[in-house]
Amino acid sequence: MKRRNALRRRRFLALGTVAALIGVFVAAVIVSGLFDQALKELTLPLRHEDVIRQQAEEKGVDAALIAAVIYSESKFSDQTSSAGARGLMQITPEAAEYIEKQSGGTTFRLSDLSDPELNIRYGTFLLRELLDRYDGDVAAALAAYNAGPGNADKWGGANLTVEEIPFPETRAYVEEVLEKRDEYRRKYATELGYGGIP
Repeated sequence: MKRRNALRRRRFLALGTVAALIGVFVAAVIVSGLFDQALKELTLPLRHEDVIRQQAEEKGVDAALIAAVIYSESKFSDQTSSAGARGLMQITPEAAEYIEKQSGGTTFRLSDLSDPELNIRYGTFLLRELLDRYDGDVAAALAAYNAGPGNADKWGGANLTVEEIPFPETRAYVEEVLEKRDEYRRKYATELGYGGIP
C-alpha cells in the first residue's frame, strides 16, 4: 500500500513538473513574440514580400493593396479557379496573354502563372492599368479586377463608390480588399517597405 502511494506521488510530481515546463515554454513563446507572429501568419498571411515590394515600386502600386488582393484572391496559395484563373492573384489565361503582349513578352506559357513572381508581376501590371483607367479610384479598379472593366464602367467608372456596386459578391470583394489593405499596412509595415511606420 505504501509502495503504491509512493508510486502515485512520483507520477503526480512528474506530471506536475511536465505541466510546469510546458507553462514556462508557453510563457517564453508569448513573451518572445512568436505567438503574436504565428497568430498574425494564420489570420493574415504574407509571403513573397520581396516580390510584392519590388513590383509595388516598379509599377507605383501600394504594396499593401497588392498583398490584400493576393489575400482575397487566393490567401497566398497557388490555385486554379473554376473559371480558369490561376495563381496567387488569379490571373485568367486571356488576361495573361494580353499582359504578355503589352509587356513585350514572347515566351509565356499558361503553366507560368503558377510561378509566384510572374503571377504577382502580371497581377500588379493589371492593377496599375485599372488604376490608370479609373483615375486612381481604387474601388473602381478593384471592382474591375473582380467583375471586369465592362461592369465597372457600367456602374460608374472612376466615380464608382463601394456602396454603388450592384453585385453583392463584387461589393464584398472590394470591401474585403480595402479592409485587408489597411491591415497589411498596419501589421506588415516593415515587410512591405513602409519603414516600420504604420
